[in-house]
Amino acid sequence: MLFGIGYGVMAQAEFDKEGFYDAMATDQIQQIDLQLKEAEKAKGTDKHALVGALTMKKAGLISGAGKKLKMFKAGHKELEAAISQDKDNAEYRFLRLMIQEHSPGILGYKEEIQTDSDYIRKSFKNLPGPVQQAIIHYAREKSKVLSEKDFN
Repeated sequence: MLFGIGYGVMAQAEFDKEGFYDAMATDQIQQIDLQLKEAEKAKGTDKHALVGALTMKKAGLISGAGKKLKMFKAGHKELEAAISQDKDNAEYRFLRLMIQEHSPGILGYKEEIQTDSDYIRKSFKNLPGPVQQAIIHYAREKSKVLSEKDFN
């Protein structure tokens, strides 16, 4: 469980949102790999967003600059495909924000930080409870652009 917060499910009853956000918060490759297998079972744009975010997260943890870059680019393609298909999905934008805030500047993946953080603030009340809890926790613990008070 992510910091004592229980999560529900995304669009599919079989998808474990709790495990997904735990994997996004960890530096354990095995846990990320387990969630990647689960995310592959998701449907439609959810699959692209989940797999993309986890793949980019994993890229930051493996060795070898070439492997890191190749993996990051693959994840980037997946996540951006999901966002381009569903531009109004604040959860996808939240996934992208988490990656953007923690990716090295050399990757050039920081251009949507302000837009995404603004959109997340604006859309927060319309998100499912589990996603709201993940955002609040992220704002409290890791974000430089979101603050917990943004959502009170």
